[in-house]
Amino acid sequence: MLHAEGQWSSDIDRLRQEFSAELSGATTDRALQAVRDKYLSRKGGIVAALMKSVASAPTAERPALGRLANELKSEIEARINEKKERLAEGRPPEGALDVTLPGRLPILGHRHPLTVVRDRMEEIFTRMGFAIVEGPEVEDEWHCFDALNMPAEHPARDMQDTLYLASPMRGDGERDLRTLLRTHTSSIQIRYMQAHKPPIRIVAPGRVYRRDNLDLTHTPMFTQVEGLAVGEGISLSDLKGTLLAFARDMFSATSRVRFRPSFFPYTEPSAEVDISCWQCDGAGCAMCKRTGWLEVGGCGMVHPAVFEAVGYDAEQYTGFAWGIGIERVAILRHQVDDIRLFFENDLRFLEQFPH
Repeated sequence: MLHAEGQWSSDIDRLRQEFSAELSGATTDRALQAVRDKYLSRKGGIVAALMKSVASAPTAERPALGRLANELKSEIEARINEKKERLAEGRPPEGALDVTLPGRLPILGHRHPLTVVRDRMEEIFTRMGFAIVEGPEVEDEWHCFDALNMPAEHPARDMQDTLYLASPMRGDGERDLRTLLRTHTSSIQIRYMQAHKPPIRIVAPGRVYRRDNLDLTHTPMFTQVEGLAVGEGISLSDLKGTLLAFARDMFSATSRVRFRPSFFPYTEPSAEVDISCWQCDGAGCAMCKRTGWLEVGGCGMVHPAVFEAVGYDAEQYTGFAWGIGIERVAILRHQVDDIRLFFENDLRFLEQFPH
């Protein structure tokens, strides 16, 4: 840079024009800071370099050149501060709502997959004419076991299977019947039969509790849908037809039902219920372990001893009952291999299901 005042004045005018153009293009705080650093930085700034040039100019020229450099510096500082204030005025106050931003859709919850399956099962059976009934989860031994033809020595009453609660003391120092968390919803059927006369058709859904360890296929709390029909002339074929209609509505229109002989103290005869695999239509696949069949629950004709316990005439009335696990149906419908996933509330898992 020449050290003549005229040349300096020309160079400063050029710098002033360049600064004005860059200042006009700085529309954010970050861009404005970049302009300030370019011109006013103590290390490497344009004004700082200009000041060093003044020191190397001839002694006689230094006052005039120093005045021109200081005027440029003051002008740049003033204009940068002015631009900074204008940018601040254009910003909304801290915490203010920017109404120009697009709205954010709220995340909507939906029903749990087990609730969806339960509602679907209830819908199917109510269309068949069954009523939905509920009952207490805390039961006594008579409703949960005695009335269902389970003698005191029956394995299902053992402490390893049943979760007993502390029984209150009566005024005479004796304890009432032991209370427990119900192990099945059959106790609801007993209570309903005590209060109603045949004919009856009910399904009793709800939570049940057993002393099981939590693993891939077991949980100490799960849900069941148990059904009961009582009337004159009800037969095993009525039971099979009911469950076949359920399977075809719940799984596949081509589903078939198979009964395998079994034993339950409250039904005679008793059977395990299998349905043909809805994935392969019984041909055999990985889902049904190449057997073509899937187990869904137990069933049978109501034992006469159960009718006697509730005051029904076992010579006049017959009936059938079944029990199906809701988790079991959900596992089969959605091919889930770990029952614990339904209870861990992991949204990555739950959001995969239709609702």
